[in-house]
Amino acid sequence: MAQPNIDHWAERVDMAAAFRWTARLNMHEAVANHFSLAINDDGTRFLMNPNQMHFSRIKASDMIVVDANDPDTLRGPNAPDPTAWGLHGGIHRHVPHARCAMHVHSIFATVLASLKDSRLPPIDQNCCTFFNRYVIDDGYGGLAFEEEGERCAALFADPSKRVMIMGNHGVLVIGETVAETFNRMYYFERACETYIRALQTGLPLRVLPDDVAEKTARELEAYPEQDLRHLTELKAILDEEASNYAS
Repeated sequence: MAQPNIDHWAERVDMAAAFRWTARLNMHEAVANHFSLAINDDGTRFLMNPNQMHFSRIKASDMIVVDANDPDTLRGPNAPDPTAWGLHGGIHRHVPHARCAMHVHSIFATVLASLKDSRLPPIDQNCCTFFNRYVIDDGYGGLAFEEEGERCAALFADPSKRVMIMGNHGVLVIGETVAETFNRMYYFERACETYIRALQTGLPLRVLPDDVAEKTARELEAYPEQDLRHLTELKAILDEEASNYAS
């Protein structure tokens, strides 16, 4: 497949693959939700999905470039969705370790975010992945326009917290790369599903001790290349299907 003369092409392809698989896993919501990836040193310029394009159709060449420091961003012909600008602009403006940010309203993460107690206890290996590694936003204030985006960005001050359980809203996941962030988002949804389904049994939960949960989280963090191999395999499947995601 010929590569168009567009900057950051490999990153665009990774983003497009992540969008396609998020839709395939039914973790998207209609034409809402947004992913972004920083492309300059301080993180303030970033790739993002076009305004209200369905994840299942997004191609590498469709990605728009957004400048978090440009006050005229919403006036341009390729302006992002206003809530995408508010949330992701705030993240890329104030959270330099968030090179990539993925926000979805996936079912099980959103169910967790809707509970009065939105903590995720370490009841299995996937849940252990996030032990002491998420922050809960319990101050939902409406759609994620600029003020809400700035408030959410402040909650990521601790670099060890890479998942935000957005109370009454959804989930926001950050990372260094598309592969890392997508992998984290995928496993967070799986962990939430396990927990919610366990609650549905009405039976007592088998919660792991804190020391075992922390040990497991550290072991998973050190597991070699799992995120990269995950995304590589997903792209290979798309390529075998002759998908146009990388065009």
